[in-house]
Amino acid sequence: MTSIGGAASTGMVDWNLAVATATRLVRPGPDVSRDEAREVVAELRRHAKASEAHVRGFTRMGTEDTHDTPVLVVDRPGWVRANVAGFREVLKPLLDKMQERRGSGPGGAVLGAVGGKVTGVELGMLLSFLSSRVLGQYETFAPATRELPAGENGGGRLLLVAPNIVHVERELDVEPHDFRLWVCLHEETHRTQFSAVPWLRDHLEGEIQSFLAETEVDPMTVLERIREAAQSLAGGRPEGEEEEGRSLVEIVQTPAQREILARLTAVMSLLEGHADFVMDGVGPDVVASVGEIREKFQQRRAKGASRLDLALRKLLGLDAKLKQYRDGERFVRAVVEQVGMDGFNRVWTSPNTLPTKTEIAKPADWVARVHRRTDS
Repeated sequence: MTSIGGAASTGMVDWNLAVATATRLVRPGPDVSRDEAREVVAELRRHAKASEAHVRGFTRMGTEDTHDTPVLVVDRPGWVRANVAGFREVLKPLLDKMQERRGSGPGGAVLGAVGGKVTGVELGMLLSFLSSRVLGQYETFAPATRELPAGENGGGRLLLVAPNIVHVERELDVEPHDFRLWVCLHEETHRTQFSAVPWLRDHLEGEIQSFLAETEVDPMTVLERIREAAQSLAGGRPEGEEEEGRSLVEIVQTPAQREILARLTAVMSLLEGHADFVMDGVGPDVVASVGEIREKFQQRRAKGASRLDLALRKLLGLDAKLKQYRDGERFVRAVVEQVGMDGFNRVWTSPNTLPTKTEIAKPADWVARVHRRTDS
């Protein structure tokens, strides 16, 4: 197995062991022949390419050269490797800080005994769970590896997880070609957002690093939350305890972090809601069965797969992500109805024109603030 860079097996998390564990535990994908698999991969690449023109035409967003953001069709282990590399990059400041506190802080001796290997195994368990649920992902902070290229000049990469797309299209009993294009439209919107708005990546990275810099959490607390999630996965928690846990995000909030998190939540709601709005807006022209797909997919999102799935979604903060889709899409739709697509696109002018968390819920307030100021 290829190392994911540097001393990957040292410190708070054994990243290579996380990859190995997730790869070993990952569920097998749907049953497809080799020829079928090749055709799915080829079709997803075609749809990803076609989606560029569809999304840019609908959103009216000018864009920089997108060759710096490769499109990769991956399997579940490929998704795991890509995300571990991204996590390691983004979380490095926090983990370095926790490492410094390891010997002197509460629980330091226990952490010394437990080490990064147990954490790596438990993180791997979580990644194996998530790897069967993600259809596509634009990796904003993706470092390039030998197996997984990324943009050379700060661009990310677009991942399409082929077995998961096939699994869901079969589960929903929808037209496969339409569903694959529909998924590509959503993910291509994220690619367009970051390629057409050059300051967006650095803004998000700055917010995330500010959030992590404010973290004053006992390393054992983070380890315990990871263990809770892993035990839920393995059925190791007593009946009825699932609803009591807090998400991993909630445990690392100081007052300053709550302000940063509110801004991040607003931005993520905007990005996810915009992608949902675009794929539904483009859909009727290029995806014949978009109405059926949207209805069935929304039902699937809402109910989850099981009680265990709901517990893990809460612990990992995924319920918040589902809310972001809904709130963000309503915001985008309301703004476009009031001021048109060009008026909405003022949101991309600078960090100051991004909506606040309050404005996501009250789109008219954003319109009044941004359009009154820019039109005066």
